[in-house]
Amino acid sequence: MAHPNIALVEGLRKAAAGLVNGNYYAWGHHGACNCGHLLQATTKLTKEEIVTYAHTGTGEWTELAQETCSVSDAPINLLLKKLQDLGLTPTDIHNLEYLEDRDVLNRLPGGFRWLRRNVREHVVLYFETMATMLEEKLLNDIEINYSALMSQEELIVSKESV
Repeated sequence: MAHPNIALVEGLRKAAAGLVNGNYYAWGHHGACNCGHLLQATTKLTKEEIVTYAHTGTGEWTELAQETCSVSDAPINLLLKKLQDLGLTPTDIHNLEYLEDRDVLNRLPGGFRWLRRNVREHVVLYFETMATMLEEKLLNDIEINYSALMSQEELIVSKESV
């Protein structure tokens, strides 16, 4: 599963909002598909720039993510690096493009169901559900040191009584 982080959560929400607001969507277009929209939301790249870089490799996002070398200088690696910097693995990229992560699907409002990768409303639902799931994981990972809080509170009380 993707590494939960604020940039990824915000990117998913921004991409979903763009789709809701009518941004051009075409699953077969590297710059306007699911991963393309996430890249647009998290970088300054346009769909045209994304498709230009993506066409330096061959295949769909799934194949590109599996078959390229992260240390090469090929432009497609710029896009993949940006997705990986967001906390996504090649498996996550595949799942994002095909809307197949079972953890996300299990959390859909109304329960588990399969979504269609090329239906705008399904992409929006998947992005929003994934963002909520990652946000919950982030919140659950916050550790509060209550003893440190108590010590600070005791300091405040003791300073006030002086």
